[in-house]
Amino acid sequence: MKIGKYEFAIMDLLLVFVPISLLLSYSGLGDSTTLFTVSLLAILPLASKMGHATEELAKIYGGQLGSLLNVTFGNAAELIIALIAINKGLEELVKASIAGSIIGNLLFVLGLSMFVGGLKNKEQKFSTNLAGLNSTMLLIAFMSIMIPSLFHFVPVEHRGNDEQTLSTVVSILLIGTYVLSMVFSLKTHQHLFRESEEERKEKPHWSRNFSITVLALSTIALALVSEVFVGHIEAVGHQFGLTELFIGAVIVALVGNAAEHISSVSFALKNNIDLSINVTVGSSLQIAMFVVPICVLVASLINKTMDLVFTPFEIIAVFASILIVNEISSDGRCNWFEGAQLMIMYLIIATLFFFVR
Repeated sequence: MKIGKYEFAIMDLLLVFVPISLLLSYSGLGDSTTLFTVSLLAILPLASKMGHATEELAKIYGGQLGSLLNVTFGNAAELIIALIAINKGLEELVKASIAGSIIGNLLFVLGLSMFVGGLKNKEQKFSTNLAGLNSTMLLIAFMSIMIPSLFHFVPVEHRGNDEQTLSTVVSILLIGTYVLSMVFSLKTHQHLFRESEEERKEKPHWSRNFSITVLALSTIALALVSEVFVGHIEAVGHQFGLTELFIGAVIVALVGNAAEHISSVSFALKNNIDLSINVTVGSSLQIAMFVVPICVLVASLINKTMDLVFTPFEIIAVFASILIVNEISSDGRCNWFEGAQLMIMYLIIATLFFFVR
């Protein structure tokens, strides 16, 4: 994920909140609101550093291995936060953040990218082939996640206690499908996903060892800061009257994908809406087909309950997001007004999540 020099400088300044959040937490100073806020601000630059280090490694290794690194670490921050929340017994928060990430990427981030890109370039064009492929994958991912949710509404005498087993099986199959999609995009049909000549010639600015060090240190720091962040979610929610659904689907989801949000908007401003779509839709696919199944499988290993049963509001919101994006992307063109429509739809859904109790 590429971040401009000004955005990168801002993220560097925000790194000061990493030691502040850890110091306040381990010293017992600061209330829940303060710790929640400073840890949230600390997560943003750490997620950005992880993304930048991964991008540099992708440039160094190039080709399939570089693409695989980008794919693997694309949502590392989201996964770390989710696993820590599961360990603390906040499974509903995790499911809300998962749904919120998908909705936020497809409606808010893609909408903002189309909006700012459209203001600067009037109309932008993108590949309908890739858009169609992504649309199909999104629908498959949605249907896969929806099946356990539908199963939940079957009378208990007909379904027994097999919800967790069904979720586990679906998770394994989703990971299998995701692996096949990587084989398709990185091996057998890589010509469909080929980078531009300019991107292929781009040289790394960091060495391999420095990139690996930054990635490792950022991951460790993110795990520590996320522990503080997740630990105070319930207290902050109770204090301000916010539900787990709103905190997870809006606040946690936006924070966990902040670096990708910046990248997508940056690409759109450069009139490369294809990359914006790949970042946002690709992130949503990775969350649905990799992050979610990993959460389910890891939860079973640590004796926690994490299934794929989502609330009706989450299911409808995700489906509506996919449907709207598929419709807008069908003609291979976009403008600022379509971007505004996506953002307004996101705000409507976010408002719904605020009032749902």
